[in-house]
Amino acid sequence: MGTSSPAIGIAVVGAGYWGPNLVRNAQQTPGLHLEYLCDLDEARAKKVLGEYSTVRVSNSLDEVLADPAVSAIAIATPAGTHYQVAMAALEAGKHVLVEKPLAPTYEEGRLLVEAAERHERVLMLDHTYVYTPPVRHIRELLRGGSLGDLQWLDSVRINLGLVQPDVDVLWDLAPHDLSIFDAILPDDVHPVSVAAHGSDPVGAGHACVAHLTIRLSNDALAHVHVNWLSPTKIRTVVVGGSQRTVVWDDLNPVQKLSVHDRGVDLTEASKLDADTRGRTTVSYRTGDTVAPALPNQEALRSVMVEFAAAISENRAPLTDGWSGLRVLALLEAASTSLAKDGMSVPVREVDVKGRRTGSEDALSDATRRGRGEVTV
Repeated sequence: MGTSSPAIGIAVVGAGYWGPNLVRNAQQTPGLHLEYLCDLDEARAKKVLGEYSTVRVSNSLDEVLADPAVSAIAIATPAGTHYQVAMAALEAGKHVLVEKPLAPTYEEGRLLVEAAERHERVLMLDHTYVYTPPVRHIRELLRGGSLGDLQWLDSVRINLGLVQPDVDVLWDLAPHDLSIFDAILPDDVHPVSVAAHGSDPVGAGHACVAHLTIRLSNDALAHVHVNWLSPTKIRTVVVGGSQRTVVWDDLNPVQKLSVHDRGVDLTEASKLDADTRGRTTVSYRTGDTVAPALPNQEALRSVMVEFAAAISENRAPLTDGWSGLRVLALLEAASTSLAKDGMSVPVREVDVKGRRTGSEDALSDATRRGRGEVTV
């Protein structure tokens, strides 16, 4: 009779908005044992844990990282601190799960990825939406060829949300959509350039409404609309393929995902010469719409399960550090475009792991302004 591996000791750093969710899911995930909740405000951390919890509370990151019972860290601190906390954990030999974005800059994100490889530690992004059943199903459909060739992507993420003081709407909301795109795109398709437009109707000092247009390597277009000012909440992703189109409405409690066998059929027209093709009437294909049966499970639980499995199996997780780096590359290009009134900006080229293949460019002032930083 085999014996199970000992549970992985984990500490959650940050007891604010997202930290309590990490605490709850870490405690309920087989293979993990929550050792600490670390926060500068010990009273807040104790309130999260409850009166009878045996989980230790600490306001010292150094104390947590020095404890040999802790093998992994889950970071839910403000985005501007991600690099410092994650690097300290990696240098201490801990596996790291970090909220989006990976770091405030691409260069800092690259240093984290390199540190994880140097210390042979798992570095994982909590790109929560990637672990939802609908996104996992879309990934299977698109990468498996069921949708045909990718023709376009569209994502809308709008609501009357909290206007952040330190970052614009792109850096606050778009990482969700960009991480979804990164997860579902076939291996031979990648972003080439980004054009971003934004506005600040309320005088917040940075964009509160933004639109991204991303040109992909197969010449398809991906569009992202993010908005803090909408009185209605919309969360939709539409993936258009040459054979089928899939629609994900995250707020629909009955039918979150639908696959439509409807579209434009130009198979015969594509065989004609240019002049004849221009006079040819397109053929519209109308087929069935299918609503796949998907499991009802919390995505963050799947994140924790994947983190534990990656550590135990000594492998890269689905949303590894390279995925976080690719999202940062898109965000920085978008910020530069936003500052240049929507000019198309190339996205850093990366190899299969996510490394930059060209020369490293210095972080532009435009990118810093897009993140809400003050340039002195």
